[in-house]
Amino acid sequence: MKALVLSGGAGTRLRPITHTSAKQLVPVANKPVLFYGLEAIAEAGITEVGIIVGDTAAEIREAVGDGSELGIKVTYIPQDAPLGLAHAVLIAKDFLGDDDFVMYLGDNFIVGGISGLVDQFRAEKPDAQILLTQVSDPRSFGVAELDAAGQVVGLEEKPKEPKSDLALVGVYLFTPLIHEAVRSIEPSWRGELEITHAIQWLIEQKRDVRSTTIHGYWKDTGNVTDMLEVNRTVLETLEPSLDGEIDETSEIIGRVQIHKTAKVTGSRIVGPAIIGAGSVVTDAYVGPFTSISDDCRIEDAEVEYSILLKESSIVGVRRIEASLIGRNAEITPAPRVPAAHRLVIGDYSKVQISS
Repeated sequence: MKALVLSGGAGTRLRPITHTSAKQLVPVANKPVLFYGLEAIAEAGITEVGIIVGDTAAEIREAVGDGSELGIKVTYIPQDAPLGLAHAVLIAKDFLGDDDFVMYLGDNFIVGGISGLVDQFRAEKPDAQILLTQVSDPRSFGVAELDAAGQVVGLEEKPKEPKSDLALVGVYLFTPLIHEAVRSIEPSWRGELEITHAIQWLIEQKRDVRSTTIHGYWKDTGNVTDMLEVNRTVLETLEPSLDGEIDETSEIIGRVQIHKTAKVTGSRIVGPAIIGAGSVVTDAYVGPFTSISDDCRIEDAEVEYSILLKESSIVGVRRIEASLIGRNAEITPAPRVPAAHRLVIGDYSKVQISS
């Protein structure tokens, strides 16, 4: 069994961060979100992984390499334009061959991994298996319709009037029959080959398409709100380790990781929080659910429930929260503007001004 990981999207909902960085490499608890998916694939016993790459191919290649550090062997598959998930399957045919495979969207995050799902698929061998989860607003997702027996009877991509609240999670399992399906469909109104259309083709051909509804934690980390929420969830499981240089005036509370090359002086750190290599925290407050990446500087500032990417700095600012701060960003106080009032006042007016 192989894996196909999609890592070529533009990440428009995470701009401006993704103007200069791949969305799949935005860190969660100081590890790229893509790595959580690759580790889940390796834990499921899958070692041959094809990664679909687009405009950010060089950055993805630099981060993942040949995959050996993650226990996998990676083949990179270029996609000239984001033409849909089914198009990714189409162009990966040479890599996938006649093997079963799991398709994993590189910006998705699933607590608990996929080992159980892969084992079930290997044992029961349906033609396709999809993951579903209940969402409050299914209009932003692919949506599945099930019959009274729980059988998948229909799929629709981002419907205006959803027939259920069951959204497709970004993990799919297929036999080689999916290759015939993706060759049999036409582009949607979006100009993309939709994987929902390919699975619908399988359903119409009376093939065995099964679903598993998950009730655990899943997020599509495509926007800042969800990215921060995933960061919070991962930090909840953090194992504390205070390996860095911490002076006696600093206070460390709760689950906190401080890298051995990081330095904390005169500061209060309340976990769960993580401080990366080479970062310096001075006379500052770092609150819960904060990830500070490598070589950052936090001085005379307060930050909470936020993600700071490499080499960013916050100096003299109160207070930052629920923020995603990009690489090499600098945050400082605005210059003071002299207070003044400019008035045109009519005859016999009375004006009160607070000094």
